[in-house]
Amino acid sequence: MTTTGRVSFVGAGPGAADLITLRGARRLAEADVVIWAPSAVDVECVREHARAEAELVDFSRVTPEEITDLYRRAAASRQTVVRLHAGDAATGGGVQEQHDLCVRLGLDVEVVPGVSVVAAAAAKIGREITSTEASSAVLISPESSEKVREFAALQTTMAATVSGARTGQFVEQLLEGGYSAETPVVVAYKVSQADEVVVHTTVGELESVVKKHKLYRPTLFLVGTAVKAPTRRVSPSATTSVDEPLRAARPSRWSRRAASRIATRTDEPIPAPAPAPVVPPGAAAEPNPAWTAVEEIQQSVRRPADEPAPKPKLTVVAAEIPKPPTVRASTSVQKKKPTSRKPHKRTAGN
Repeated sequence: MTTTGRVSFVGAGPGAADLITLRGARRLAEADVVIWAPSAVDVECVREHARAEAELVDFSRVTPEEITDLYRRAAASRQTVVRLHAGDAATGGGVQEQHDLCVRLGLDVEVVPGVSVVAAAAAKIGREITSTEASSAVLISPESSEKVREFAALQTTMAATVSGARTGQFVEQLLEGGYSAETPVVVAYKVSQADEVVVHTTVGELESVVKKHKLYRPTLFLVGTAVKAPTRRVSPSATTSVDEPLRAARPSRWSRRAASRIATRTDEPIPAPAPAPVVPPGAAAEPNPAWTAVEEIQQSVRRPADEPAPKPKLTVVAAEIPKPPTVRASTSVQKKKPTSRKPHKRTAGN
């Protein structure tokens, strides 16, 4: 049993409830107090993982002094607190300042990493932000937006979180730093959430795209040649792609040698692949193993301390009881054999 409280700074991922890590979901299920900003973390993430008795604190509606009081109360009452951050808690969001504050208050502190918004946006468009053309990437937080011009001079991939209302100023800094108006840009807003916006555009068209989608809140912009959308030429029939003609593979010397070795092997037969299971119509789909693990964690954490753990269900298989041997009665009367008795010898005096 700990002698003090615990504060966990948890990266909630880009927003979707199932993109939080297993450790983050466990910490959230254990928490007595959850501090989060609904504008940054989807409410579904908190509703799915936090227990019903947890105290929810809107980070955008409290002062820094009130947050400090929450940490002090956690230290005195041995409470567990989770501070949820969008994306990865280790790459921004003022974690370091609050982390050091909790250490000074004598709390147990940990940082649980999460899926960053940059990684989620790059995965969404299927691009590597550190490709051969741009072997490095620069991450710019809203607090460092004034240095966009200096970072643009590096001519590498830039991942900048900027308020949508300041897109015009952001474009000016990109152009002054050396990016051309034709440089590819990806606009990523609320990636992985139901109302996400992911648009391919250029530096020259960026401001008009942001105004078209009415993005005034902080938005992620990926800038650079590495995020250029792949081109695909489609035939007039729109049934086959004509990017690359189909070519027959030419067997090399090594592939022919391997094929001959496989053909001469007779010691071990190659097993046939197992057929895929047939799911009948209307049957329930197989549960996701990862999500099942999260549910088991939540159930184990949310169970009251005085409630015993549920006993596993035992399937009793009745043992086959052997039947007694069959006794057949005979209808014929059997004669009783006479018993032979030996005469007793009389002794003298009788």
